[in-house]
Amino acid sequence: MKKKLFSLLSLVLAGSMVFSGCDAQSEAESKGGSEAQYTIGISQLVEHPALDDARAGFIDGLKELGVEVEIDYQNAAGEIPNTVSIAEKFKKDEVDLIYTIATPAAQSARQVTSDIPILFSAVTDPVEAEIVDDWDQVGANVTGTSDKAPIKSQLKMFKEIDENIKTIGILYNTSEANSEVQIKEVKKLAPNEDLEVIAVGVSNVNEIPQAIDSLLKKVDAVYTPSDNLIASSIELIASKLIDKEIISVSAESAHVESGTLITNGLSYYELGKQTAAMASEILVDKKSPSDIPVGVAENIVNTVNIDTLEKLGLDKGLEIFKDVNKVGK
Repeated sequence: MKKKLFSLLSLVLAGSMVFSGCDAQSEAESKGGSEAQYTIGISQLVEHPALDDARAGFIDGLKELGVEVEIDYQNAAGEIPNTVSIAEKFKKDEVDLIYTIATPAAQSARQVTSDIPILFSAVTDPVEAEIVDDWDQVGANVTGTSDKAPIKSQLKMFKEIDENIKTIGILYNTSEANSEVQIKEVKKLAPNEDLEVIAVGVSNVNEIPQAIDSLLKKVDAVYTPSDNLIASSIELIASKLIDKEIISVSAESAHVESGTLITNGLSYYELGKQTAAMASEILVDKKSPSDIPVGVAENIVNTVNIDTLEKLGLDKGLEIFKDVNKVGK
């Protein structure tokens, strides 16, 4: 009889421990954390400061949100076929979520899987790139954050620095959809600021030195768009701009940190953190990507490179250079 009572008591205690464990897990999840560990595959088109920041912000954002993850980071080294192979690897590995950085990486992931949730960042126009159906009603298994720049306010900066600027030049990658979208927008808005645009396209990094030298002979100032090929050579471009005493306005702060003059732009690090919040919604809250609209940068900051400002001999007292984020020193 004692043996039966002991066995019964053991079963009761075991049962209470199971329910206590469930309650503890529920409590942890209700506080926004999760005891589960998720696997996230990160597909990055190429390594340069802006895209690296988008990755770092995403990883740090997940840590801040208490989401336990194992990261499988893959760099496509600028080769689009590699983004397809990376996406196929993630599909085979059955990762819980794919985070794609730059348009080709997102396009390839969407092409490869319709089941695994996909988030993107550093994509200018995801509708034009056929990654989502609509900015609000994204459809399917893909959503994310856009790095669309506030081009209108950025173009206004040229005249605020020097009212004599008439012609601006743009160097861009002819095979990058994001760049084509930006060039179209700049050409549309520039006449409103009494600016003419000369755009020169390149297809690979080896063409950049000659192209920028040729462009600088024809323009008063330069606008650098959010373009992965241009970003990979931005230090070279910035150096040539300074040598020729050419004012530059950039689409993003990473360009300014590398030597261009100024931007009224986004932080890719913060954009990555913004995307991490979406990942938490999908993984922890079990929200469908199709129910999450595409996000745009929540924080736009004026950033100026002080070294470049001094080398160009510009007036630091100009209103545009006041109350800005300063880099370069």
